[in-house]
Amino acid sequence: MTEYYTPTRVFFGKGAETKLGETLNRDGYKKALLHYGGKSAIESGILERVEKDLLSNGIDYIKVGGVVPNPRVTLVRKAIEEAKKHGSEIIIALGGGSVIDSAKAIAYGLFNTEGDIWDYYLGERKVKGAFPLAAILTLSATGSEMSASSVISNDEGPGYKRGLNSEWGRPKYAFLNPELTYSVSPYQTASGSADIMMHTLERFFHSGEGLTLTDDLSVSLLKSVMAYTPIALSDPKNYEARANLMWAGSLSHNGLMNMGSDSRGDWACHQMEHELSAKYDCPHGAGLTAIWGSWARYVFPSIKERLVILGEKLFSLEGESDVVAEKTIDEMEKFFSSISMPVTIKELGIELSEEDIESLSFGATFHGKRTLGDSFRLGGKEISDIYRMARC
Repeated sequence: MTEYYTPTRVFFGKGAETKLGETLNRDGYKKALLHYGGKSAIESGILERVEKDLLSNGIDYIKVGGVVPNPRVTLVRKAIEEAKKHGSEIIIALGGGSVIDSAKAIAYGLFNTEGDIWDYYLGERKVKGAFPLAAILTLSATGSEMSASSVISNDEGPGYKRGLNSEWGRPKYAFLNPELTYSVSPYQTASGSADIMMHTLERFFHSGEGLTLTDDLSVSLLKSVMAYTPIALSDPKNYEARANLMWAGSLSHNGLMNMGSDSRGDWACHQMEHELSAKYDCPHGAGLTAIWGSWARYVFPSIKERLVILGEKLFSLEGESDVVAEKTIDEMEKFFSSISMPVTIKELGIELSEEDIESLSFGATFHGKRTLGDSFRLGGKEISDIYRMARC
């Protein structure tokens, strides 16, 4: 059985963010914490515009900036304390997935007051709710603006990166203006598109039965991303391209692409990449493409049938099943390379030693306490083998 829950109220289109203040005012919010990154929010002018909008609607707010890619728990702790002092009633995330994930952690920490926020990401405590969250999206990538997922890093520990999935974490509001992504760099645009694709692929490679309609929706989403990413790279202010990528990002990770399957998908690549980016601070989407091909070849017998379906629907491949499945992996990697995404860890600029591989594998299994994957369960040895395959 699968469950589809989408409580987020979405404002989509040009000027969507201008609805923030009046919406919060209408719904009775008077105090907010405004959470953001830094340089781009300031230089683009979006931070100033949001502040003016809040003030004009009678919303008292405080600011906590400084979110970085792979957001840090130390900033989350600081923001929780600031929000408590201020009496903030809602968290406003202004940025991409890292800012929204950090804001979700703040929202959890304000509601769940027992222990430290990191305890909840380690799974040592269970969240029982969260403060409301509004997201103003400036980067099409993670889908955090509609998802139940949040990932943060512990910069005071040995580089752990941990995720927390809870329906309490879905934002109450999402303001999606594709124009706010015009200034995103080509590399971050491509990395974001890769992340969108991987959120869809992780769900596509599920075990057991599924729905043809969901497969077709997934393929359509992938086709859109593959069609519009090159346009956004060559023409950054192309509204149609940016709008399609933004909406694809939201739909890829809000649960729609999982409906009708007997499992939530594979997610081994995501878990392996979390260890990689926790240690080396690489962009998430790029880390995913660096691992995906090696993972697919390693677990090939278990996912061959799904690879054939994907290859036939996405790339119009024909022929004997083994050949179609292999070509599907090749074609996917060819696309990743065409948008300057790495297909090996070496292409990320990372040289992995055997010691590095064992450390990454140990972390991915939570120190031997879990396996990864769905159709093919990966233990420490198998995870090390895939890292080894992917390193060059």
